[in-house]
Parts: sequence; structure tokens; C-alpha cells
Amino acid sequence: QVQLVESGGGLVQPGGSLRLSCVGSGFTLPYYAVGWFRQAPGKEREGISCIWGRDDSTYYADSMKGRFTISKDNAKNTVYLQMNNLKPEDTGVYYCAAQGVFTQATMRLQSGGFDYWGQGVQVTVSA
Repeated sequence: QVQLVESGGGLVQPGGSLRLSCVGSGFTLPYYAVGWFRQAPGKEREGISCIWGRDDSTYYADSMKGRFTISKDNAKNTVYLQMNNLKPEDTGVYYCAAQGVFTQATMRLQSGGFDYWGQGVQVTVSA
């Protein structure tokens, strides 16, 4: 049974940084894609980034490039999202998701490209 647990969220001031963690169980990272998504209040969920375990290739939404960095630790079965220079508009619930078959939808960071989802973690950027 695939399970994903996010952590590392919280309240941060504008310009600050956070590192989110996504610990997976029931699967091994080298054979899965893991992505990060977020949902701001009143908005649809949007893809941030994903990493493909087979070759460590990474994909980012254009609007997320530069401030967000995805990485993984196979030994810990954990994927990270480093977020820098955070802005109030980054506020929302952040989710990690996993997919065993790397599809076009996965690469394009579409929700339908991921079968397994975590519960989400709140990130609030406010002074």
C-alpha cells in the first residue's frame, strides 16, 4: 500500500525559506515519479515539480522555476521541496504525489498523472 506523508510546512515571513519533506512507504523511489502540488485558497490545485526516480530527471512548472528545487534521498525514500524567497501568494496546502508509470500527464504535472496522494501540509507566508 503506497502512502505519502508530508511535513515541514508552517508559517514563514515573506522572503523566507522552507523545506518540505515527503516520506513514502509501500514503494521505492527509484521506480516511481514523485511530484509536488499546491492548492491556494479558492484556487485549483497546481503542479510545482516532479522527479522521475529512474533517471533523476526533474520537471518544473514554468512559474515555479528559480525559487523551488526538488530533490530526493533514495535511502530515506524521501523527496524534498526546497522553497526560497517565499511570497504571500505561495500560501496554500502543499501535497506530494506518486506515480509508478511515467506518463505525459506526469511530466506535465497534471493531477491525473499521479495515482497516490499525501494528506497535504499547510504553508503560510505572512508578515
